[in-house]
Amino acid sequence: MFDIGWTELMVVGIVALIVVGPKDLPKMFRTLGQFTAKARAMAREFQRAMDDAADASGVKDVARDLRNATDTKGMGLDELNKMRKWDPLKDKTRAPDPKTTPSDEDKAATARISAEMEKLRKERAAQNDGTGTAASADTSPPEQDAAVETDKSKA
Repeated sequence: MFDIGWTELMVVGIVALIVVGPKDLPKMFRTLGQFTAKARAMAREFQRAMDDAADASGVKDVARDLRNATDTKGMGLDELNKMRKWDPLKDKTRAPDPKTTPSDEDKAATARISAEMEKLRKERAAQNDGTGTAASADTSPPEQDAAVETDKSKA
């Protein structure tokens, strides 16, 4: 609750011993204990009074009614629990979404780009073999090579 460690308690005890004195220290601790017991008793009594007021006003009845109203079995919504476990990506019976499914034009464009990339790779390999350098000396990925080639053609 207060996050007080043993070292802090020892410091408080030493300061209390010096300030109050060894003769009056037991009386002070007894008084402090009685005060703490009274505070706890008051808190317990307050909690009981709050619980009694809640019972008298019908809060428990309202809480029970709300629990019953949100019960999925009582409303026949057991299927919702089954649907939460359903993964639409694994379901093979659903129709493909036209927004996320690539069109024939997209597939053709992808095939053209792949063919062009392969052609550029072969040309680069032929150039490297013709100059005496090894084809493996080129460490840049082919995707960057194509981007460089297209940037050079634009310039």
